[in-house]
Amino acid sequence: MIPRPLKLPAAHAVPRPAPASVLAIALSLLGGACNRSSTGSSPAADRSAAPSALAPTAEAAPTAGYKVGMVLVGPYNDKGWNQAHYDGIRAVLTKMPDVSFEYVDKVNPADRPNVKGSQVADDLISRGARLVVYNSDDYKDDALETARKHPLVTVLHVSGDTAWKDGKNYKSQPNLGNIMGRIETAKHISGCAAALGTETGKIGYLGPLVNDETRRLVTAAYLGARHCWETYRKKKPEELTFKVTWIGFWFNIPGVTLDPTKVADDFYSSGFDVLLTGLDTPEAALQAKKASGAGKQVKYVHYDHKAGCDLAPEICLGVAYYNWAPLYRDAIEKSRAGKYTSEFVWQGPDFRDLNGEASVVGFVPGNALGERKAQIGAFVIALANGLELFKGPLKFQDGTEFLKDGEAATPQQIWYLPQLVKGITGPSK
Repeated sequence: MIPRPLKLPAAHAVPRPAPASVLAIALSLLGGACNRSSTGSSPAADRSAAPSALAPTAEAAPTAGYKVGMVLVGPYNDKGWNQAHYDGIRAVLTKMPDVSFEYVDKVNPADRPNVKGSQVADDLISRGARLVVYNSDDYKDDALETARKHPLVTVLHVSGDTAWKDGKNYKSQPNLGNIMGRIETAKHISGCAAALGTETGKIGYLGPLVNDETRRLVTAAYLGARHCWETYRKKKPEELTFKVTWIGFWFNIPGVTLDPTKVADDFYSSGFDVLLTGLDTPEAALQAKKASGAGKQVKYVHYDHKAGCDLAPEICLGVAYYNWAPLYRDAIEKSRAGKYTSEFVWQGPDFRDLNGEASVVGFVPGNALGERKAQIGAFVIALANGLELFKGPLKFQDGTEFLKDGEAATPQQIWYLPQLVKGITGPSK
């Protein structure tokens, strides 16, 4: 067992924001491009910043009737996965003035050695948290431990499946739930954007670690790319190269993972002119901007955070993102009313307003799509009307059958995808 450190990382209390005086109206997919963030400006990610510099201390927290605690695997301002969660909670707070919020970010073995997520949760609960959010699949054991130790506290685990009665890892725990956006649909759109944007027919994917989740997201992007390559570019699948390189974690850990900056540069310097990312951090965008400045014709597709195209607007093909606010709002309302029960929520997009406040996942097209933006719109309409890309005939990389001709994948087959599908270059394990 890892010994408990003498002092846990400080939690950061987030002041309740004032209600917005003007409601932002999301642009429709066909009407707007990725130009400005709808969540306002945020400081650039700084992994070296001292905790005290990131937010007020917990002692400065305002008194409130209900408190939410959050354990973040990476920096709260990473322009990706973690910032999307942080912004989601902040959006909830604008409409729940009696809810306060504390978080601890960078809870991972590199940034906080010998600190377990469950220890951080214990500390947040001791400071009044009645709902605790774990935002990474890596916290599966911590979330279950916390729920069992604190039965009166609601524990929400993002991307896990412990509460899924039809899943492989179900555990009966009344106060533990799972939430996840069905981002596979937006990854289909990301892949389509990449296929529409490439001139070389070589698309790269900057992958994190390898697990069921990342395999299904890479596959979803490939299936979208293949469909649009054939349908709109009128080219053969074998003329498309789609390669993934895994770095080994959700973000760079020097000496442990591959350097994502170098991996991105290697893609851009070897004929891959479009790079999608599955990382929490923006190396694909930053290195694309650098390569573009040096005269290379390159583009990128961002992931996780709605403002991803802001990093390099003219070469961005779009961003698949999560809007966590609806799921967090629902869980908080149930929990503080004493009505929360264990549930598994894997929620897809609201096609009536893909980038609106109610849609848990979305896709904002980038300026680099140019005239092909209309084709993205047509693809989205096809998805909304029932186009299914996880449908046979599909084979796995090793040649074994995944789906028979005409067979649609079940939710379990997609969630627990054991291999990448044939057509993708790069390891499945």
